[in-house]
Amino acid sequence: MSFQLPEYREPDFNQEFLAKAPDVKLVAVEKDFVAPDNYHATTIFPEYFKVNGQWIMAKESRMDCVAVYDGEKINIVEFRNLKKGDFVAVGRTEDASEGIYVYTEGFSTGSNQEKEVFSFRTQRSRETAYSKDYDELYELLKYEKENGGNILWVMGPACAFDSDSRNAFASLIKAGYVQGLMAGNALATHDLEAAYLRTALGQDVYTQTSVPNGHYNHIDTINKVRSCGSIKAFVGQGFAQNGIMCECVKNEVPFVLVGSIRDDGPLPEVFGDVYEGQNAMRNLVRKATTVICMASALHTIATGNMTPSFRVVNGKVRPLYFYSVDISEFAVNKLRDRGSLSVKTFVTNVQDFIVHVRRGLGLEE
Repeated sequence: MSFQLPEYREPDFNQEFLAKAPDVKLVAVEKDFVAPDNYHATTIFPEYFKVNGQWIMAKESRMDCVAVYDGEKINIVEFRNLKKGDFVAVGRTEDASEGIYVYTEGFSTGSNQEKEVFSFRTQRSRETAYSKDYDELYELLKYEKENGGNILWVMGPACAFDSDSRNAFASLIKAGYVQGLMAGNALATHDLEAAYLRTALGQDVYTQTSVPNGHYNHIDTINKVRSCGSIKAFVGQGFAQNGIMCECVKNEVPFVLVGSIRDDGPLPEVFGDVYEGQNAMRNLVRKATTVICMASALHTIATGNMTPSFRVVNGKVRPLYFYSVDISEFAVNKLRDRGSLSVKTFVTNVQDFIVHVRRGLGLEE
């Protein structure tokens, strides 16, 4: 099987409903952070706005934001970043009747084949067979690597609790299948703990047995990293010679760690301000062409809410592939319920998942 990137078909602007559509109404912001009444809330799909008789595509999007025209282009802006004087698109329709067109058919095949009205196993669950999905994922990852794609991984701490999964993900980093990583304090802490003390939350990562006084190990690790000044310094001084964070540092893979209210420590690089953390996350998301989220409901949903279904690369529109992997059906379905309709889900143990991915990509164990 050879992966082929679907071709984007832009709207035919000669169609009567688009050609005769009015210009979008633009209303100035009167107070910082406050959108004008009847503002248009953006989606995950490509969106076009008619300005001075021309349809302009917003080159990137994010759900639940507003569209701001700067005199040349349409920018997608969070409410908290609105400034007095910004010109915001208003209108609550998406069918071009108010100069706003949300386009959902850009990557469709054009097939007229009707779907079965009644069929079994249309939802993805623990009973789903994922063998075809794995094969498609392997081909996608190979395509991204060979064609300058950007693969962003979002990881929960479960990925660091087992030596095999840590080693598998480290192999992916070294092989060039990781261009960015986002996580919380826990993933980095327990991965560094495993490198430093061979435990994760006090359990040996090889035998899964608790060690004496093991409950100290993660905070001892944080304390040591803080004494070094940074994760990079901790790795550079030889305290972590293997694992996820070690390979990120050695291979200069950017990572963003955003904390929560219950964090221990935290590690020096962890963002304590949620909005600064969100900005840093979005900077990585803006570059991503494939996103894979594993065993972190909080960070997965956060990432999904700032990730569109497309990306513009070198002037061409292409799909953005989004995966959610979790052993909980609730966790993977939660993202879909929040509006991230383009997500593909795997209901499986993430430690097994990442080991399968390494094997499927033909990387050495």
